[in-house]
Amino acid sequence: MDRIDAMTAFVAVADLRGFAPAARKMGLSASNVTRLIAALEERVGARLLQRTTRSVTLTDDGARYLERARRILADVEEAEGSAQAERTQPSGRLVVSAPVGFGRLHVTPLMSSFLQRYPEVSGELRLSDRVINLVEDGVDAAIRIGHLADSSLVARSIGSMRRIVVASPAYLARRGEPKTPHDIAAHDTIHFGGMGGVTEWRFIDGGEEIRISHAPHFITNIADPAIWHAEHVGGLTWVLAYQAADAVAAGRLRIVLADHELPAMPIHIVYPTSRLLSAKVRAFIDLAAEIADWNFAGAAR
Repeated sequence: MDRIDAMTAFVAVADLRGFAPAARKMGLSASNVTRLIAALEERVGARLLQRTTRSVTLTDDGARYLERARRILADVEEAEGSAQAERTQPSGRLVVSAPVGFGRLHVTPLMSSFLQRYPEVSGELRLSDRVINLVEDGVDAAIRIGHLADSSLVARSIGSMRRIVVASPAYLARRGEPKTPHDIAAHDTIHFGGMGGVTEWRFIDGGEEIRISHAPHFITNIADPAIWHAEHVGGLTWVLAYQAADAVAAGRLRIVLADHELPAMPIHIVYPTSRLLSAKVRAFIDLAAEIADWNFAGAAR
């Protein structure tokens, strides 16, 4: 049994929920796919798929094995793609997706540097806070902030991001500085709803994650108005570190409750496993690792 072929068959059956469609995708007969799955189950010593006359579903063992199989196949695909890409020069059209604010401030300079270094590539940068399907939308790579839920994507860690509470020095002098998350109830708050519509903020208190509900004085779905209001009118606001970096560096805002922040979130570049990694995508990822200063887990800058 070729283990890579068997894993590929297993992933195809799991994704397409049937042996026949998996066989068509792989260009094999249904009986060959059945034999590959049976040999794989024999090798791992566990039933991976539950078969009935109407459906094929994953067992608990199968669900756990699927995640690992995807990673292994992605590594194999990346290794083969890298070997092929090394023989070619980056060229063609590169489509990159990123969140609006972060893309405007940080991905745009990276994209411009990339196009200067590789003049044979034409670039398209799509800015959207919506999580898109890379394959369906024809995107080669995407920048994502936060923990990834989609195990079908290959991810390269490229930085980290804090979520911070900030307020102006004048406001803190007037109202006092909160010492614990529960002190937020006594303060004016500005809710940036870009990460969700629920008016609650999350912190670590006594080693446990807690959620603090509040009644905002001002609500906005974009970070810039929240930061402007905090600077000029006053109040606490909870934003990503990069969004307030300039205001903090200039002393217009101060970070509070730093000891109660959640662990920093990762920043990844992700790309589909269904494609061989082209020279242009590999070069873009390598350039990001080389020049992008995207570590916002320390003090905001």
